[in-house]
Amino acid sequence: MTVVTTHPLADALAAGLAELGLALSSDQQHTLLAYVDLLAKWNKTYSLTAIREPERMVPHHLLDSLAPLPRLSGEAGCRVLDVGSGFGTPGIPLAIARPDWQLFLLDSNHKKTTFLRQVVVDLQLPNVTVLTERVEAYRPEAGFQIITSRAFADLGEFVKLTRHLLAPGGEWAALKGVYPYEEIAQLAVDIRVASVDHLAVPGLEAERHLVHLKMENAAA
Repeated sequence: MTVVTTHPLADALAAGLAELGLALSSDQQHTLLAYVDLLAKWNKTYSLTAIREPERMVPHHLLDSLAPLPRLSGEAGCRVLDVGSGFGTPGIPLAIARPDWQLFLLDSNHKKTTFLRQVVVDLQLPNVTVLTERVEAYRPEAGFQIITSRAFADLGEFVKLTRHLLAPGGEWAALKGVYPYEEIAQLAVDIRVASVDHLAVPGLEAERHLVHLKMENAAA
């Protein structure tokens, strides 16, 4: 892996990526750090995240968003919807790491989507579309192979609000903290838990899990 050496947080990012087994180019690492810089800058005025120190944003926002990547099975051209994207996690880091995917970042908060649009322009991310929309009202031309979220809603509500957006054979990939036993138990009868991955995020002590859900009657 080529290590970015021009940013004070470059070593921390490179070490975290190595621990996750992600071989990103120097340009990709540079772009991830530029995203942190933008977030830290905008956060001073718009309070986008409670984490204000850039050195904490690397594990809490970059590595936490990228940890699921080896467990996501999208092919080139995969359409991924990040619901309740907020300030862009996990959508922006995923878009940087997988330029062959099409990322759609949806949030109803205009302040946050204004920031996201600036990120797309400044970081030159042609594979990102920002949507200021309520998810239940969103009606795209095509469905999504992966629908993800990070701290958006409990699993039942997440599925309920987005089931009309899932492409045939697609999956929900929800980023959670502790293992969501109760949420899983309350899922609708036609929703199947495909797997639950435990994620070890470098620099974070907290538990992380990735919950894969599919429609029971959907094609595999």
